[in-house]
Amino acid sequence: MKTPLSFCTGLALGTLALSAAAESADLRVYTYDSFVSEWGPGPQIESAFEAQCDCDLEFIAVEDGVSILNRLRIEREGNKADVILGIDDALIEETRATSLIAPHALDLSGLKAELNWHDSDFVPFDYGYFAFIYDSTRVGQPVDSLRALIESDASVIYQDPRTSTPGQGLMLWVKSVYGDDAAAAWTRLASHTVTVTKGWWEAYSLFLEGDADYVLSYSTSPAYHQVAEGKNQYRAAAFSEGHVAQIEVGAITRNAQDPELARRFLQFLISAEAQAIIPVTNWMLPVVDDVELPDAFDSLIRPERIGFTPQQVEQSRRDWLREWRSAASR
Repeated sequence: MKTPLSFCTGLALGTLALSAAAESADLRVYTYDSFVSEWGPGPQIESAFEAQCDCDLEFIAVEDGVSILNRLRIEREGNKADVILGIDDALIEETRATSLIAPHALDLSGLKAELNWHDSDFVPFDYGYFAFIYDSTRVGQPVDSLRALIESDASVIYQDPRTSTPGQGLMLWVKSVYGDDAAAAWTRLASHTVTVTKGWWEAYSLFLEGDADYVLSYSTSPAYHQVAEGKNQYRAAAFSEGHVAQIEVGAITRNAQDPELARRFLQFLISAEAQAIIPVTNWMLPVVDDVELPDAFDSLIRPERIGFTPQQVEQSRRDWLREWRSAASR
């Protein structure tokens, strides 16, 4: 979900076409729109997996990871997905609570030890850290903490936590740093927020057009600009309080037409072949070791991780959303 979508004309029509084609597909995957864009990992992942499975894989795209969960809740047992791809670790307990997810039965011992992953339903396929990106040709001295950003007058664009996983990540970030004072922080941030977008690509595109000093994205976003565009001015601001991490996951739905094929797809996502594709198309970090990455990844900030467990998020997410909605609208 991390590739700048400068040319999004026709994406909605493309999504409708994918949905129609998926009716007869062997494997149908709900994911987010930038994953299936021509710049994202979807096309290469589809081609590589179909070469192995002798099957027809179709992606059905929605705007963001939160939108995947919202679609499952609306469609319930009528959903068309065999696999969901793009829910993150902050949403796994709410997604599990829908009772629409089946165990994956995969051996995950090959995952990076730092992930400490032992979930029986969800399989990680990449991870990263939320960060505010700035253009160093416009911002001379970047802020060095979340508090400094919120207390500044710098123009900011971020995403709606009700519809976007980065937006939700910022909500967890603010709550982690400010605690009971989070509402006041949201009100202060609102005074210099340019706009709050529904999804990641819209926010990032506006930032690239020069509409704000900072945009909420990922610590890995500068690697895209260096590798794909040869541009070095885009940087991630390192915050002294630490950064909230995001682990993106896939899962098999209980109404999957071919659960074994769905399982094979998740196994493929954590294979060396797929993991070599994802970092340089989705611009996140691989979940397995020994993946060769471009030198640009060596220049990225290395944040300290802060935040909440998935269980804590599930218990408090609705309250925190209400707090954000009330404070940010003042």
